[in-house]
This record gives sequence, C-alpha cells and structure tokens, in this order.
Amino acid sequence: MTYKKPDKNGSQGKSQKRDKDTAHPRGSIWDEGKICQAVVVDESRDQSYHEEKDLDDDLMFIAADEAEKSLESCAESVTDAVVGDSAEIHPDLPGYNSSSGRVWIFPTNFPVRQYQLNISEAALFQNTLVSLPTGLGKTFIAAVVMYNFYRWYPSGKIVFMAPTKPLVAQQIEACYKVMGIPQHHMAELTGSTPAPQRRELWRSKRVFFLTPQVMMNDLSRNTCQGTQVKCVVIDEAHKALGNHAYCQVVRELWNQTKQFRVLALSATPGGDMKAVQQIISNLLISHIELRSEESPDIQAHSHHRSLEKIVIPLGESLSEYQTRYLQYFSALVY
Repeated sequence: MTYKKPDKNGSQGKSQKRDKDTAHPRGSIWDEGKICQAVVVDESRDQSYHEEKDLDDDLMFIAADEAEKSLESCAESVTDAVVGDSAEIHPDLPGYNSSSGRVWIFPTNFPVRQYQLNISEAALFQNTLVSLPTGLGKTFIAAVVMYNFYRWYPSGKIVFMAPTKPLVAQQIEACYKVMGIPQHHMAELTGSTPAPQRRELWRSKRVFFLTPQVMMNDLSRNTCQGTQVKCVVIDEAHKALGNHAYCQVVRELWNQTKQFRVLALSATPGGDMKAVQQIISNLLISHIELRSEESPDIQAHSHHRSLEKIVIPLGESLSEYQTRYLQYFSALVY
C-alpha cells in the first residue's frame, strides 16, 4: 500500500472556502481539520504470478486488519464521534480519528498510475468532479477515497450511489477488490429491502451501495442519519440535472450537515457549459479533474480506436418514406 503524508499544515482546508453571500455552498466543509501525510511501500514487480497474488491478498488482509483495529474503540451500536485514547479530539470534526488521519492510503497491489494517484489526493480534500474516459479507473479512484474516509471516521457512513440496481451491484465487488474494505461492513440497499431491516443495516454497517431514490427515501424518513454521512460518491454524475434524485440527496445532506465529501464520476459530464455548471452547482463541486484520451498522463493507458465512417443508402422503401415525410412538413411550413 502507499501511505501519503499531508503537508505541514495538515489541513483539510484544501477545500475552497465559501463566501457567505454566494448562492451555492461549495467547498466549505472541513476548513479547520488536520489531515494527512504520505508514505510509499512498493511491491516487487518481478515476482511470479502466484507470488504476486499471495502478496496482493496479504496486503488486503493488512488493510482490513488496520481498519478493524481502528474500530476497536467503537461501541457495537456505532455511535457518533468515536476516537482512540491517543487521538486528538476535533470539536469541528465530529467522529474524526486524528491518529488514522495522519496518513492516507493508496494501493500498490495494482499497477500505480500517476494520474489516479493525483486525482485521488485531490478528491480527498475537495468536492471533486472526475471526468475520465471509460475504462481508465474512475471506480478505482472512488474506492481509494471511500476507504480513506472509512479509516478517518470510524463511526461515519460512506455512500456510493449509482442510477440503476445492476450498476450498484457491480460497484460493490469492484470496491472490495481494490481496497479490501471488510464485506461485513458493506451493504446493498434496494427499495424492496424491508424498512426495519434497512434501519438495522444503517445502524450496523458503514459502507452503503444504493440508488439515489433509496438514499433520498431513507434520509427523508430519518432511517439514515445525514449527520453520520462523511463521503458520498455519485456515479454517472451527468444525470444530476434539474430535480434529479442525486440533487435531492445532496440538498438534503446539506440541510442536515455541512461535513461530507462529494466525489462525482462521469465519462461525459455534459453536452455544453450550461449543463456542466448546473452539475457543479447541484453537487457542490469545488474542483474538477478532467482528462481526455489526448491527455499526456493517460495516453499510455488509453485504448486507441480506429474509426471508419460507413454511409449506408436508405434503400428504395425508406427513400419513399423520406420523400413523403419531407412533402408533408413542407406543406405545413409553407
């Protein structure tokens, strides 16, 4: 694993502060808290396949064990603001464990890509919109951010939202494989989950995968305590327009607490500047990480495509319909 140290100021105040008079409170959360540093523990790249697999498994177990140890001081009911005896208490950061917060962890059990490392670090300290071409590791970055907030806030809740049930189920496995968050701390919630069971899951679990509609329902019914939510990952963030459920969730969380991190993911953030600005405002984004297939730091990892344009004639039957269609509308216009 890679352990990243913070700067000497150690402040989460890397998030931009919001002017009190601005319409959208972006980037104002956690301006005073002390956070993290950086250390790197690399693995040999020239081991055999089985040796590498065993080492990867060991690293996952080590990461999981570290997380378990950070939870030892927590009551079984998972209460607010639990810190170890040696951890400094931060009144402005309820639940923050300064001992865990001295480092942030980046995995090296996968080939290290510099752009993923850079984006992950930025996303830890600022509400970030990440736009990467498909297949370049948006979920990987999300897993890194989620795991670090999982460590920093031993009693906090981490939420991953995706627009459909299949996407939700897909992300659970991906996040476990990347960072090794203990599966017994994770839960998938659907609209069909009975209300009593959902309340129990919100009480006993820490990392949740669900659709925004389910999240909004649980927030509005107080099944989920918004004050416990410390990190929200939003997949397919380009859908956060108008009164979409994504927008409702972020607004409701903001009404309940100002201390939560937003990480928005999208391969195509918007068709025009107006749409992108709406997403930024709706999701309280203060920082954008944008890469295209031509970006220097991802060219070595992007998939080069060969495009060939083929024009297919309409054919006699379709051409006849096209002619009738044009004649009909020409009569209406003129």
